[in-house]
Amino acid sequence: MFGFGMAYEGLAFWLPLIWAGVLAVAVAMYVIADGFDLGVGILFKGARDENWRDRMMFSVAPIWDGNETWLILGGGGLFAVFHIAYAILMPALYVPITLMLVALIFRGVAFEFRFKSDRSKFLWDNAFHYGSLVATFSQGLVLGAFVQGFSHDGHQFTGGVLDFLTPFSVMTGIGLVCGYGLLGATWCVMKTTGELEIWARRMALRFLVATMMAMAVVSIWVPFLGRNLDARWFAWPNIAFLAPIPLVTAFAAYRLYADLAAGRHVRPFFLAISLFMLGYLGLGVTLFPYIVPPSLTIWDTANTVSSQLFALVGFAIVLPFTFAYTAYAYWVFRGKVAEEIKGGGYH
Repeated sequence: MFGFGMAYEGLAFWLPLIWAGVLAVAVAMYVIADGFDLGVGILFKGARDENWRDRMMFSVAPIWDGNETWLILGGGGLFAVFHIAYAILMPALYVPITLMLVALIFRGVAFEFRFKSDRSKFLWDNAFHYGSLVATFSQGLVLGAFVQGFSHDGHQFTGGVLDFLTPFSVMTGIGLVCGYGLLGATWCVMKTTGELEIWARRMALRFLVATMMAMAVVSIWVPFLGRNLDARWFAWPNIAFLAPIPLVTAFAAYRLYADLAAGRHVRPFFLAISLFMLGYLGLGVTLFPYIVPPSLTIWDTANTVSSQLFALVGFAIVLPFTFAYTAYAYWVFRGKVAEEIKGGGYH
C-alpha cells in the first residue's frame, strides 16, 4: 500500500506537468499554423487587385481548416484535464472567445464562397479580412486578460463580464495583429512571386517594426501589473538564465530584417515563427505554473489521476496523426502559387 501511495503521488505531480506540456504544444502549433493564415487575411484588403487576393487566399486555402485542429485540441484538453481552470476561464472570457468563433465562422464561409461568386465577391473579401482581424484581436484580448489574472472565489469566477477589456489587453490585441500580420506577410514572401512578393516583403518589414515595438511595450508594461511578475526575470539567479531570451529575440529580429532586405524567400517565415516562440517562452517563464493567474496552479486545477491517464491515452493516439497529416498537407502543397491560377495553382 505504501508503494502504491508513493506511485500515486508521483503521478499526481508529473501528469499535470505532462499535460501542461501537451497543451503548450497544441497552443504553439495553433499560433504558428493559424497565425499565418489569419495574417494573410489581415493583409488581404491591402492587396492591389483581384489576382493578388486570389493568389493570397489560394496559398492558404488547402490547409487553413487543418490548422484550426490545434485550437480544438487545446480547448478540448483544457476541458478534459483542467476542468476547474476551464470553469473559471470560460466565464471570464466569454465575450472575446465568442467574438473569435463568430469571426472564424465568417472566414470559413468566405473560403467556401469567394471562388464561386462574382457579383458578391467583395462581400466575401470583407468577410475574410475583417473575420481575420477580429479573430486575431480577440485572441490578443484573451492573452492580455490571462496575463493580468482573474478574480475567483475557489472554483468560481467572481469578476465582471468586461474585466478582460483593459488598456493592457487592448495593447496585446494590437500586438498580436501586428505579429500575425508579420507571419502572413512572410508566408506570402515564401509562397508568391513577382510584384505580390515584393509588396509582401515590404509589408513584412513594416509589420516587423510594429511587432518589435509592441513586444517592447508589453514587456515593459508587465512588471507594472503587480503580483511580483518582475521577480521572475530580475531576481538573482533568474536573470543570469533568462537574460538570453530577449537577446536572442533581438538577434532573430535583426536576422529577419536582414533576410527580407537580402531577398531571401523561406528563412524569413521561420524567423518570424521563432520570434513568436521566443515570446511564448517568455510568457511561460512569467506565468508558469499558474493556469489561472494569479493563484491557481496546474496541480490545483487538475482532474483525478485516472481521468488524466485516460485522456492522455487518447491524445497519445491523436497527436501523432495530427502532426502527420499536417506535415503531409504542407508537403503536398509546397512551392509557390502560380501567378495565373489554373487547375492546381502551384508551380
